Amino acid sequence: MLTGLAIRNIVLIEALDLAFERGLTVLTGETGAGKSILLDALGLALGMRADSALVRAGEAQASVTASFEAPAAGSPLALLLAENEIAQEPGEPLLIRRTLRADGGSRAFINDQPCSAALLRDVGACLVEIHGQHDERGLLNPRGHMDLLDAFGGLDSGAVRAAHGAWQEAEAQLEAARTALESAARERDYLAHAVAELTAFAPEPGEEEALAGERATMQKGARLTEDLAALDDLLGGSEGALARLRQAARRLDRIAPEHELLAGALAAFDRAVIEAADAEDLLERAGEALSVDPARLDAIETRLFDLRALARKHQVAADDLAALAAEMSAQLARIDAGEAGLADLEAVAKQARAAYEAAAQTLSVARQAAALRLDAAMAGELAPLKLDAARFRTAVEPLPEGQWRASGRDRIEYMISTNPGAPFAPLAKIASGGELSRFILALKVALAAQGSAGTMIFDEIDRGVGGAVAGAIGERLARLAGGAQVIVVTHSPQVAARGRGHLLIAKSSEGTITRTGVHPLDEAERREEIARMLSGAAITDEARAQADRLLEGV
Repeated sequence: MLTGLAIRNIVLIEALDLAFERGLTVLTGETGAGKSILLDALGLALGMRADSALVRAGEAQASVTASFEAPAAGSPLALLLAENEIAQEPGEPLLIRRTLRADGGSRAFINDQPCSAALLRDVGACLVEIHGQHDERGLLNPRGHMDLLDAFGGLDSGAVRAAHGAWQEAEAQLEAARTALESAARERDYLAHAVAELTAFAPEPGEEEALAGERATMQKGARLTEDLAALDDLLGGSEGALARLRQAARRLDRIAPEHELLAGALAAFDRAVIEAADAEDLLERAGEALSVDPARLDAIETRLFDLRALARKHQVAADDLAALAAEMSAQLARIDAGEAGLADLEAVAKQARAAYEAAAQTLSVARQAAALRLDAAMAGELAPLKLDAARFRTAVEPLPEGQWRASGRDRIEYMISTNPGAPFAPLAKIASGGELSRFILALKVALAAQGSAGTMIFDEIDRGVGGAVAGAIGERLARLAGGAQVIVVTHSPQVAARGRGHLLIAKSSEGTITRTGVHPLDEAERREEIARMLSGAAITDEARAQADRLLEGV
């Protein structure tokens, strides 16, 4: 519900702060007083096109701030705010603000957080409906007619939506299986050859690293073997270092008794012979450990080369060849079992489609019944609004299969015929603005405000009518206001008398400066204003008496 509106420097409005209440609020005033300016200002706050002509002459900037009751938790508006990361404290008013510069630039804010004009429009659509002479939103948009009819009939499309989702999922799985089967079938020969090749080669995860490591060890051993052979030539044999050490030790052993120092030298030679023998033994063992089997090295290098070539061929890592072989084998198995699996998926999709058709047909029948009730309700509303020659029909037509949706198989649109014998046409095609406004009012009443925003505004819905018709309009507006906030711009005293709140819009001049102001009226002031609406500039006692009768009659 709209609770307040603060306007600064909009056309003839210099500064204006208004408070609004629940129920029906009427706005009256002389022609040209500025009622449209008020609606233009609110429209600016709700995200409508920013026109620099709205900025008051001589001012650099204009602004409009509208405050609303906090949205209910879990409501579409609350979810919209949360999706766009707009903070909303529980119990705090929702504030939307729009500033407009004289050069045409504008900025939008929700709860003092900057936002786009598009988001402001989406939020505004949840908060306020404005129905004017040529309004092309809300009830005139066929896209919303289905939801309104379902709400009117108390219909739940959840089963149809669930069935549609299951059907689409089954169709998607079937299509994916068909595509996979067709693709796999085209590659059958390639897959069979590749699987045979990989199976014969039998690659294993980690094999490349193991083979490369073993090859590196053997290559290292081959290099060391050459050095060991050279060492063996130096140390062993009849002319090697060990043989010469032994010869030297034997010769020294013969002369060692001749001098005490020679005995020490002999002991050193003996130790050297022992150490050299140990070294010879260790070199021999190392040679045996590092010995390389040329055939094994050649086999390793061949296997490693083939493994890497196979990985390049299939464009995978060598360690993934085993997994690739398993996947290709699975693809071949799916090809072999594909026809049977495809038949199962086709059966599931067929059953899901049948379930959707059954649920959609049940919903269609219920919608047709609800449409008849809505048409009957509208028939009762049209005559009092001087639309007795008009006919209303809720068209529920089947959609072609390609357009079946989660909401069902129906196209729903509100149609009218304004004259006897005239064909039915979409509601938006009504030529007369007055007729259009009254049709919208009748439809709103018949729908019992289903799907309405919290605030509904009707701009001069009573234009061109008076007497009993104006009274009927006022009675229906008051009925609507029982479940929502309704604000109406009116020239009709019958409508004005129905208001719970009454705002008078008037212009005043001081020298060359003209301003538009809005004044909330008390009961006495309301009586005078309604009397003025009845009699014109000169208010008569008879007009006051008639105003009293109108006020007492509500």
